[in-house]
Amino acid sequence: MNYEAYRTNKIESGLLYQDFVVDCCWTLLGLAIVQYASRTYQYNVGETRTGAEIKHDEKFASTGNLWIEVGEKARPREGDYFPSGIRRGDNSWLYIIGDYNTVFLFPVTLLRTLQESGRYRIMENNTKTSTGFLLPAGDARRYAAAVLYPHAEEKVGKLLGDIHARGRALHEALTSPGGMNQMDLFRSAGDDS
Repeated sequence: MNYEAYRTNKIESGLLYQDFVVDCCWTLLGLAIVQYASRTYQYNVGETRTGAEIKHDEKFASTGNLWIEVGEKARPREGDYFPSGIRRGDNSWLYIIGDYNTVFLFPVTLLRTLQESGRYRIMENNTKTSTGFLLPAGDARRYAAAVLYPHAEEKVGKLLGDIHARGRALHEALTSPGGMNQMDLFRSAGDDS
C-alpha cells in the first residue's frame, strides 16, 4: 500500500473513532463533544467546540502504551514537525485517546507537564510523520481524569434503563388520579408478589 492510501485509511479510521468517542462520552459521562467539520475551524479554533482532542491509538492493546503526540507532518518529508496533539496551541484542554475497549481522558496541561518532566523520551514514529512519547498503561490509568470501558456500555445502559423505567413507574403511580400515596409505595415495596 502506498503512503497516500495508508494516510486515507488512517484518516477514515480516526474519524470513525472520533464518532465512537463522541457517543461514549455522551452516553457514559453526559459530556457533549461538538466537532468542527471545516479545516478552517479545525486549524484556527480546534478539533471541537468542546476543546477535546480525540486520538485513536490502534496499537494500544498490543503494546500496552499510549502514543502521546507532540508533532506531526502530513507526509514523510525533511524538515520540522508542526506542533500537534498536546502541543497544538488551540482550544484543546482535554485529550481523549485509546481504542474501542479503553478510552482515557486527560487534561492537556497534565500531559504537557509529563512531557516536560523528561521522564518520557520524545521519539519519531515508524512512518516519520509524528513525534511523541509512549505512556505505559499503568501510568495512563494513574494520571487519567477518567477511564471509560465502552464494552461495559451495554450493561450500564441496561442498568440505567431499568432505573429510569422504575422511576417513571413510581412517578406515574404517585401522580395519577386515585394513585398510590407514599405509604402505599412503602407497603408495596416489601411485597414480592
